[in-house]
Amino acid sequence: MVILFDQYNLPENVYEVVFATDLQIQVGEMLVNYIKKHGGVINKRQMSAFAKKLHRGDAEYNGEKISYNKRQFYDRILTPMKAMGLVAYDMYERTYSISKKFCAALDSISEKWSKEYDKS
Repeated sequence: MVILFDQYNLPENVYEVVFATDLQIQVGEMLVNYIKKHGGVINKRQMSAFAKKLHRGDAEYNGEKISYNKRQFYDRILTPMKAMGLVAYDMYERTYSISKKFCAALDSISEKWSKEYDKS
């Protein structure tokens, strides 16, 4: 996934930087809120239940019904969030949790740019 942003017009909502469409923004935010609601950690069964609820169109965002294809949820929402470090998956416990690895990745990118900038 590629993150493109305008440094002069950064949105208030981090999901608007990470995702391309309004629906993806809503679903990403819903996922994080779902994980938070369950103590910051959910298991595979709970993740599947969340994806099925989206697929059936039974999920709500600000009082509005949301429908999102289950396969697209895994491909376009969960997998990129895991790859960017927003969500962590523990293979041994088989659980998903919110992660701060995204911050570390952005720090690493910043350091790489600083080295590039310093080259003369």
